[in-house]
Amino acid sequence: MHSPCVARCGLNENDYCMGCYRHIDEIVAWSSATDEQKKHIWDQLDARKTQFLDSENCQTLSRAKWLEAEKRLI
Repeated sequence: MHSPCVARCGLNENDYCMGCYRHIDEIVAWSSATDEQKKHIWDQLDARKTQFLDSENCQTLSRAKWLEAEKRLI
């Protein structure tokens, strides 16, 4: 299953990417997620897009954020 990434990464204050609307934990875990887990994430993205419509990218998707999320998932 393909990734929802649109290469416009930037996290809001709650660590959701304002490009694809995935949480940083979902982004980091994507490559090892099952198809069922990926489908569950995909199913939530439209609602998140609506929810975050007026939000801004207040952060970038930095390597430090990635490493923090990776530690939580291990």
